[in-house]
Amino acid sequence: MQPGSVSTSSGLSHADELVFAREILTDQSVALSNLANLLDPSFSEAVSLIVACERAGGTVLVTGLGKSGLVGAKIAATLSSLGIPAHSVHPSEAFHGDLGRFRSSDTVICISASGETGEVVSLASVLRQDGLSVIAITARGVGNPSSLERLASVAIRLHIDSEAGGFPAPTSSTTATLAMGDCLGLAAARRMNFTQADFQRRHPGGTLGELLRPIRQALRTVAGKNLILVSDHVTVSEALALADQAGRRPGALILIDQQSGKMTGLFTDGDLRRLIRKDTALLARPIKEVMTRTPRTLHEDSIIDDAVKMFREFRQDEIPVVDAEGKPVGMLDVQDLIALKLVRD
Repeated sequence: MQPGSVSTSSGLSHADELVFAREILTDQSVALSNLANLLDPSFSEAVSLIVACERAGGTVLVTGLGKSGLVGAKIAATLSSLGIPAHSVHPSEAFHGDLGRFRSSDTVICISASGETGEVVSLASVLRQDGLSVIAITARGVGNPSSLERLASVAIRLHIDSEAGGFPAPTSSTTATLAMGDCLGLAAARRMNFTQADFQRRHPGGTLGELLRPIRQALRTVAGKNLILVSDHVTVSEALALADQAGRRPGALILIDQQSGKMTGLFTDGDLRRLIRKDTALLARPIKEVMTRTPRTLHEDSIIDDAVKMFREFRQDEIPVVDAEGKPVGMLDVQDLIALKLVRD
């Protein structure tokens, strides 16, 4: 029996299931593409409300029922990570004490695929009477405004005609809502000039926190401390002897111009092995003749994630780190990244 013809308990083949899954993913990608093409100025109006809320010291409160509420919780978490205070609120619980969470400086994102979810519409009505700004996100396309849209300060339509997979369960609509939440958060953060450094301060722990740390904090081999910078005018043998004086020799030598102190090249253990295999007499040649000129480097203000990407893309085990003048400040070894559990050996 062919691998693709293996049957599931329902009698469908695995190949059929793969086709079905691809159809679902295609449907959802089409939904996002349509949304991108049909996006209108209401999006920018919603971003303005979010930014104004943050600048006024308010909180963006996100509400929805069922799957919309679960997606809303993620949107609130994304906003918070981007420097915009946000919380999710259950629309039913709001009428049983949680209305106290809402303040006049807050903005509310109300999510309802139909725009007619009773609990969400009722909450939006109360909040609008209290003077709060309301952003409505519905799955609707063309047609008359829904009850929620009529109440909202700004209404964003996702233009979802049908859910993926042929089932009524929310799929394309929740995917589009999630993507719209990301767009709102990122656009608001961009307008607020939110930086990588701001993001790092909110994610100090875990792998994400490590990746956003300055590369200087990961350097264990530092120029002037345990990394000897070698003039590119010496021979290969002399360069190796100088490097040995540092005790622990890194897997590459950084070569510099003796007068300016700027980096001019890199000579790796791999270069040395190839040189010896070719002709040991080359050890007496000036190292500038056999070094790698203009190697890939990182600036000292780079983040560790930049080094991880360079390692994965170019398989570069030693990455020289330089300052604004091109002078070496240290060497990041792949073992440093392995020690941080950011890459595998």
